[in-house]
Amino acid sequence: MLSLPDRREALRTALRAAGLGAAAALAAGCGPGRPAAGASAAASSPPPGPARPARAAPAAAPRRFPGQPAEIAHGPRDGSRVALTFHGNGDPAVARAVLAAAEKGGARITVLAIGSWLDAHPEMARRILDGGHELGNHTQRHLALNELPEAEALAEITGCAQRLKRLTGSIGTWFRPSQTQYATPLVRRLAQRAGYPHVLSYDVDSLDFTSPGAAAVLRNVTGTIRPGSVVSLHFGYADTVDAMPSLLEELARRQLRAVTTTELLTP
Repeated sequence: MLSLPDRREALRTALRAAGLGAAAALAAGCGPGRPAAGASAAASSPPPGPARPARAAPAAAPRRFPGQPAEIAHGPRDGSRVALTFHGNGDPAVARAVLAAAEKGGARITVLAIGSWLDAHPEMARRILDGGHELGNHTQRHLALNELPEAEALAEITGCAQRLKRLTGSIGTWFRPSQTQYATPLVRRLAQRAGYPHVLSYDVDSLDFTSPGAAAVLRNVTGTIRPGSVVSLHFGYADTVDAMPSLLEELARRQLRAVTTTELLTP
């Protein structure tokens, strides 16, 4: 297995081959308090190019899970499954590296994509679904959703939902509000109005958006993860790519399996 520095250098080599720098990859990420690129665009503005539907089967629609709360932060604690969930934003080359690392380690993940990111990179919807992963909604522009007026907050949710439906045939399997771990009661109601029975939160925060180094990302996750956990991670950060192989190895050592959020909650 490559050491963390070796994996970082391999990623940088891949990014250079794609004409990208590591600094650009780091700067493109999606962390709390950081609006997505293009955040000044109106939530209802049309995408810059023609949409291409996902080549895989249409994405699954949101499901209601009886007995689960309106906002779900974790799954059953008596099993062996966990969910790795990723905020979908940042450079596609880094996103593909995360997906490849997950697939190499036998993991299936849930990606909550930002609508403006899908506008700029519509091919990523197909790439995520073709890998056997879930694709969901992380608002249109990644604003501080809990602080917005009702009409604007609803437009942020429905704007991304429209992109997802156009690209995949579904509004996405899950909704996660932007720039917050927990939704307000209003945002939960708006999500339900938009067609999402549940809001997806998390109980483990990797803090990878702070670029703390791969070792710190690994510690942040493995220090608190347990059966049923939902982990918050991000595309767009080299530290996340570097941490993935070791993270999946540690999960396997603990006999934990990374599955989609829907699989986590399905008996």
